[in-house]
Amino acid sequence: MRCVIARFPFELTKHEVLASMKGIKPEAVTGESVLIGRRHYPVKQVGEVITRQDRRDFTSGEVTRAMSRLGFTCRNGEESAPAARVLTPLQTASALLGRPVS
Repeated sequence: MRCVIARFPFELTKHEVLASMKGIKPEAVTGESVLIGRRHYPVKQVGEVITRQDRRDFTSGEVTRAMSRLGFTCRNGEESAPAARVLTPLQTASALLGRPVS
């Protein structure tokens, strides 16, 4: 599939993206992400690996569109972040002290 990322044309296939990302450890996801195999990768990390360009040269939207067209599952920042559970001060202290021994 032909796509344009950072004003440069690329011919990408799903197989090539899978091969490029094989062995790459995913960074912490703080925004948009792409599911490649069983791992969630930040969109900018995927774009950097497949285009060999600096992350500042392209937008996450360009990479997200390309990955979606190739059939990968993309998530925006709100979907990928699990809801944080806020503990009360009593629950925090209890968790720090541990469970009582029976």
